[in-house]
Formats: sequence, structure tokens, C-alpha cells
Amino acid sequence: MSTAGTSTFVIRWVNFLSMLVAVVVIGYGVWMSSQHDGCHKSLTLPIMALGSIMFLISVIGFLGALKNNSILLWTYLIMLCLVLVGILIFTVLVFIVTNNASGHNVAGFRYKEYQLQDYGSWFIRKLNNTDNWKQLQSCFVKPEVCNSLPKRYKTLKQYKLANLTPIEASCCRPPSQCGYPAVNASYYDLSFHPVSSNKDCKLYKNSKTIKCYNCDSCKAGVAQYIKTEWRVVAIFNVILFVILLMIYFVGCCARRNAARMHSKV
Repeated sequence: MSTAGTSTFVIRWVNFLSMLVAVVVIGYGVWMSSQHDGCHKSLTLPIMALGSIMFLISVIGFLGALKNNSILLWTYLIMLCLVLVGILIFTVLVFIVTNNASGHNVAGFRYKEYQLQDYGSWFIRKLNNTDNWKQLQSCFVKPEVCNSLPKRYKTLKQYKLANLTPIEASCCRPPSQCGYPAVNASYYDLSFHPVSSNKDCKLYKNSKTIKCYNCDSCKAGVAQYIKTEWRVVAIFNVILFVILLMIYFVGCCARRNAARMHSKV
């Protein structure tokens, strides 16, 4: 098989497989729409839009390679180029937005604490928006997570040495600067006058439905969780960008092959 024939063959099968993946993505979007959880439902449209775009680009690329149609392959390459530019811009923005903050070590504890002011202005603006925060709370701050801590950590020593997640460390307990003595993993002695002027010290309650869910520290914990997830997505995007760039160059070869064949007719 010639180099030109190989490029056409590769584009054909790559797009056939991506069509199958797109169908799975669309099906997943349909499944998400049937869930009662508002967090899942909010992702329905983005996921279905992603699947539909993938399917459309794949169909155009597959038909262009199958029929050696130069026009279809041109259209395919233009759409793929736009996708590459979009991935690049999104990835750069993610790295910029998530560049700040990494948590603060607390003496005697294994886990870290997070402070909202350490994060970028974009994060702070979004988290301080009441509607945004209510939505994020419902998705990431689950009361059952905090309520399960005493069952997981029977003693204070176990609790202090626990590797708590950013949300557990920030939403389930008051900031350590408040100075409240811990009675167990979910109860603090609030009779002590807080040694800090941090407003989170007054917002924290031992109630299972209140805790520190409206604290700035909780918002910071959610910001850290989102930052970590976005960093994973950004790394995946870098890998995807390289793969799609290779496919783009192979597609260029397939288009030149189709153009030559058309000129000979």
C-alpha cells in the first residue's frame, strides 16, 4: 500500500472508530438526562453537543476518505483545525486559571487547609456568586460525607493523621486558626472564644446540616477540588491535542491524494 493509500486508510478507520465513540457519548448524554440529580442533568447538553460534533466531523472525514472526495476532506480538515484551536485555547486558559494556590500545612495534622483569597479573581467571583455557590454546594458538598467522618475515624489521633480531601478538610470542620478544640471527628467545643477574627469561626456549627458549608474555607476546598479535576482534564487535552494533530497531518496527505486522483480524471 502506497503512502497516499495508507493515509486514506488510516483516516477512514480512525473516523469510523470515532463515530462509534460519538454514539456512545450521545447515549451517555441521554442517560444523564434521565437522572434525578441536577448536577448530572446540567451536563446533559454539553455532553450531547460534544457527541454530536464528534459524530458530524467523523462522518465527513469517513466519507471523504472512503470516496476520496477532496471537498469533504477539506471540510473535515477545517473543522478539525477549529477543534484543535479550541482545545489549545481551553487548555491554556485552564492552566492560567488553576495556577494559584496549593493549600497550607497545619501543625499536627496530615491534611491541608485552603483559603479562598489564595485563588484567582475568576474563582473568587464565581464562588461568591450566590446562585453559583448553591449549585456547586449541591454537587460537591454532600452532608453525608461530613457525617461519615466519625465512623471512619474513631479516635482524635486517627482523625488528625487522616488524609482528608480538600472538601472534607474545609467544609466539615472550622479552620484551625479558630482554635476550637476537637471533641471527635465531627464535633468541636465552641464554648471557647475564637482566637481569630476569621468570619468562618462564627459561621461554623456542629449541626449536621450547617457545619462550615457556607464558609469561605469551604468555597476554597471546592475551588481546590475543581482545580485538581481541571488539571487532569488539561493534561488529557494535551494528549488529545497531540493525537488529533497527528490525525490532521495524515488527513492532509489523504486530501492531497484525493486531489491528485481528481485531477487525473
